[in-house]
Amino acid sequence: MKYKTIIKDYFLITVSTLLIVIGVYFFKFPNNFTFGGVTGLSVVLGRVTPISPGTANLILNVLLLILGFLFLGKNFAMKTVYSSMLLSLCLSGLERFYPMHRPLTDQPMLELVFAVAMPAFGSALLFNMDASSGGTDIAALIMKKYTSFDIGRALFFSDLLITLSAFFVFDIKTALFSFFGLLAKSLAIDNVIESINLAKYFNVVCSNPEIICHYIVNDLHRSATVCDAEGAFSHKHKYIIFTAMRRPQAVQLRRFIKRVEPDAFILISNTSEIIGKGFHD
Repeated sequence: MKYKTIIKDYFLITVSTLLIVIGVYFFKFPNNFTFGGVTGLSVVLGRVTPISPGTANLILNVLLLILGFLFLGKNFAMKTVYSSMLLSLCLSGLERFYPMHRPLTDQPMLELVFAVAMPAFGSALLFNMDASSGGTDIAALIMKKYTSFDIGRALFFSDLLITLSAFFVFDIKTALFSFFGLLAKSLAIDNVIESINLAKYFNVVCSNPEIICHYIVNDLHRSATVCDAEGAFSHKHKYIIFTAMRRPQAVQLRRFIKRVEPDAFILISNTSEIIGKGFHD
């Protein structure tokens, strides 16, 4: 089971990293979008130094990986080393075998959407697996660990200076696109992470908890907590079942409760922060 989990994790890391590669190389680099990150700083360095963006990305990632190992631990570092090396090698390989001398289209706003959406989605998947693609993502995760910032705000502040440098290196249109991209990226990553982790929290007020709990444990393979309660209006003895589960399971549970106890009172709320067995450690 452990090896299957490792294979699954690294498969998802590979897919996530390739999404970032596509968004960065085909949409970010050709348009000189500089909304933070090592890839954004690489764009600036590629303009003001003889170093190519791909090579600059590799050098900066190695330096930041050392910081990640020191502050975020070995498990994080191993996944991040794999992702960042894959990212850097893919970018360098594309520069060699498929050079981009101009943007794919003449629609900068359309390209900005892909330059933001694909890396943001890929980065969110990596963050959700306790990994990153390296670069300033590592700085943001260190900031998140030692402050109260969520990952989106931490990324915004870690990338802000890099984005502002676009105002001095490129034309004002590129700089404004870059700043807008930074804002969109910060919001998108938090929203994607929240959507991935979204679960349903149930408060079920009922008269017969045994059959419902049996279904939760044996059919949905979740657990629950049952408490005694009393109706404020009827003063009848009731039970409250507390449980949390993923969205597909929540749909099944809701249908089952309405079928076996139609008079049950069900309160369902969204949550993306569940810490415990079966969810986050």
